[in-house]
Amino acid sequence: MADSTTHNVSSVFRYARAFVAMLAFILTLGAQPADLLRRVAERESENEAARNDYTYRQTVTVADLDHNGAQLGEYREVRDIVFSATMVRSEQVVEKARNSLKRLKLTEEDFRDMREIQPLLITRDNRFMYESKPKGEEIIDGIDCWLLQVRPRQILAGQRLFDGIIWVSKEDSSIIRLEGQAVPQVRSTRDENLFPHFTTIRQKVEGKYWFPVTTFADDTLDFRTGPQRIRMIIRYVNYKKFGADTKIEYK
Repeated sequence: MADSTTHNVSSVFRYARAFVAMLAFILTLGAQPADLLRRVAERESENEAARNDYTYRQTVTVADLDHNGAQLGEYREVRDIVFSATMVRSEQVVEKARNSLKRLKLTEEDFRDMREIQPLLITRDNRFMYESKPKGEEIIDGIDCWLLQVRPRQILAGQRLFDGIIWVSKEDSSIIRLEGQAVPQVRSTRDENLFPHFTTIRQKVEGKYWFPVTTFADDTLDFRTGPQRIRMIIRYVNYKKFGADTKIEYK
């Protein structure tokens, strides 16, 4: 039989250690800026405005796969984002879209997500649509980051929004990575329009701005007719400020 005094002292130490661990966790969360989402939105607005002054090439590849992982078909297109002589920004087709997908059909929402959700995210104009929750800290590629869970407050008809995790640089509140999904999934008695989980990686341009360089997804969509695996890769290369030679700074 254990000595009751020893047992009680040990219990006190255990509770004390648990209390200290919980207090450390609370203090860690408290160290995160309370207005982090606002800071992110301000920084994202700067990034978006800067990116609108750049040319770049975007390559989209989407494949459907069978249950063994073998590719069935593929959609591929290459576009350059360019400026005309009168400084009008537009898209120029480099490789005309080729589509041999067998079991998947790309929709207007898919292409909208490629333009609006997967490369960029929260700005001053749409911050009110989101709520956020701290998820801790992580050092990624040598950069000290806050992890922030972001999800829509509500989704109105016709809206496309983001639901997932963002990695925010503690140095300047830039998003350097995001993982999640474009929402909502669309299910009705007649139609199903489902969207994969994706990851977008960003890298620095001119030592200041964080632009997307790769979006990728490898997910299984649960259609009523059965599960369907999808693989998607979007690459953004050759960022150049209009009228200037610019190179990406890889970290």
